[in-house]
Amino acid sequence: MYKNFFKRIIDFFLAFTGLIMLSPIVLIVYLILLFINKGNPFFYQKRPGKNEKIFSIIKFKSMTDKKDSNGKLLPDADRVTKFGSFIRKTSLDEIPQLINIIKGDMSLIGPRPLRVHYLPYYTPEEKIRHSIRPGVTGLAQISGRNLLSWDDKLAKDIEYVNNLSFLTDISIFFKTIRKVFVYDNTLYDPNMLDLEELRKSSHQNS
Repeated sequence: MYKNFFKRIIDFFLAFTGLIMLSPIVLIVYLILLFINKGNPFFYQKRPGKNEKIFSIIKFKSMTDKKDSNGKLLPDADRVTKFGSFIRKTSLDEIPQLINIIKGDMSLIGPRPLRVHYLPYYTPEEKIRHSIRPGVTGLAQISGRNLLSWDDKLAKDIEYVNNLSFLTDISIFFKTIRKVFVYDNTLYDPNMLDLEELRKSSHQNS
């Protein structure tokens, strides 16, 4: 009953209320990014949602669109602004996803929506992550976030889906709030392969 009915009602209520309460912060971040990025302060990207239905995730833009002399985007590390790094560390860049929740694309708690081109590389067991709406935060995020390997992250997604409950969501919600304030597990390893590269490499070596 919770998974199929009450979870969506709670998501909508919390997202709508949260968007209203955070509107002053949203406005401030919006105006700062409007100036820094000299244009649209939002970042849109296609992601697979429930049943692999593609939707556009909304985030505050933490990187500029600076390009090299050949018109190619510079590496991510060269495009992240100081303010962009700040909103990433404080998770302020995730606030616009409340709109995705209101629209029904996402849930507050669930497996994070990953890149569309990863779809062919999930194992049959891992594909269970797309049987529910993806979340703004989830079990993997409170269990290590960027410090986890891809296999461990996806294993946490499987664990969450198989044990989804109201009490689990409450626990993840409050642990997420704690992590936002202490900024732990936000390290980014630039040498970590993305899932597509990792699975291709594993297939070639097997």
